[in-house]
Amino acid sequence: MAARTKTAKDRPSYRCTECGWTTAKWLGRCPECQAWGTVEEFGGAPAVRTTAAGRVSTAALPIGQVDSRQATARSTGVGELDRVLGGGLVPGAVVLLAGEPGVGKSTLLLDVAAKAASDDHRTLYVTAEESASQVRLRADRIRAINDHLYLAAETDLSAVLGHLDAVKPSLLILDSVQTVASPEIDGAPGGMAQVREVAGALIRASKERGMSTLLVGHVTKEGAIAGPRLLEHLVDVVLSFEGDRHARLRLVRGVKNRYGATDEVGCFELHDEGITGLADPSGLFLTRRDEPVPGTCLTVTLEGKRPLVAEVQALTVDSQIPSPRRTTSGLETSRVSMMLAVLEQRGRISSLGKRDIYSATVGGVKLSEPAADLAVALALASAASDTPLPKNLVAIGEVGLAGEVRRVTGVQRRLAEAHRLGFTHALVPTDPGKVPAGMKVTEVANMGDALRVLPRRSRAQAPQEESARR
Repeated sequence: MAARTKTAKDRPSYRCTECGWTTAKWLGRCPECQAWGTVEEFGGAPAVRTTAAGRVSTAALPIGQVDSRQATARSTGVGELDRVLGGGLVPGAVVLLAGEPGVGKSTLLLDVAAKAASDDHRTLYVTAEESASQVRLRADRIRAINDHLYLAAETDLSAVLGHLDAVKPSLLILDSVQTVASPEIDGAPGGMAQVREVAGALIRASKERGMSTLLVGHVTKEGAIAGPRLLEHLVDVVLSFEGDRHARLRLVRGVKNRYGATDEVGCFELHDEGITGLADPSGLFLTRRDEPVPGTCLTVTLEGKRPLVAEVQALTVDSQIPSPRRTTSGLETSRVSMMLAVLEQRGRISSLGKRDIYSATVGGVKLSEPAADLAVALALASAASDTPLPKNLVAIGEVGLAGEVRRVTGVQRRLAEAHRLGFTHALVPTDPGKVPAGMKVTEVANMGDALRVLPRRSRAQAPQEESARR
């Protein structure tokens, strides 16, 4: 008897547990989200179906006749958040704000909820992680009380939709999307199916009502947004809330924005009375002192389009162990190790190899861009020679392994910010372009040129002192 041919119903189908992508055969890596080991068998192969043409909801128009006023942004009342959003919240837009626990997401959104509420625009704040009384205590502490701000504690999706019908808000804030579940979908809250259903229902409600929606999202221990990657594709805007819990600075960074640019950064300061925007946050990253101190150097970093003056500090001490320590805070360890190698080989500073070296930034800022290389190298050289750099000096530039100082983006913008804060001297790569009037700019092509800012006497004495110490 001939073998029975397998039908489409008998053949297995596979689905990615991360993003929901389906396929008829197993793959080790999902082509959609690029995740490894997430494709699993879940049932029969999907039947091939065809969809007939149906009735259109609205006729297609020439793009010049489409009314763009419906996408006009409305301010949230928080200037730094408006900067990242591109002017404010657009009616019908869905924003996902993700960050680590305790970074201040709920505090920021509660402040936004109170400031955005008005006579014509109600705000509904739905908390699924705390009780209503807990949120009220936080609102009293940060002065976020408004008669047009409504609060509900719900974990059921149908109840949340019921609140939308009752309150009819212009702004919905849900904290968080991973803790709300639909009774019609199997699975625990936070699972792929539940997050997809909750997000899809709220997105449909937002588009139909012209209501702006802010969703709070959890992150994994690696810092990625928890849940299916499909969530990031569904929403209009994805914001990342960053910051060290031991520092006051918080950054809101745009990851995806259908209504504006993604290179803007909002700066906030978290304190006992709540969270406030910082229009000029450079003061958090500087140490005010009358005289310069060895081992310190200033640089200008770009966070999105915003230039920030930051301070790099270095300290070198005699090592008491065979393997000297290399400790960093706010800096990439690999970049600091590269600068040490360049100083030893190209700058002829041999005293660094057998000493404990500590390097850090001020105010909790993290410097990861190569433009801070020159400042890190000068801070290390200044610490090694125990000689302070000239006062009111900033250093900008990327340092290569050959000792060359390379150009970086936004040099003119960085110099303008340094000049505005009162700095009079800058070390930059060659050909910096137009420089601010009254500011002395020294072009350096390699580390040898840059190290000339250190006093000659101390640079000559450093190898001698090292030899005497041995």
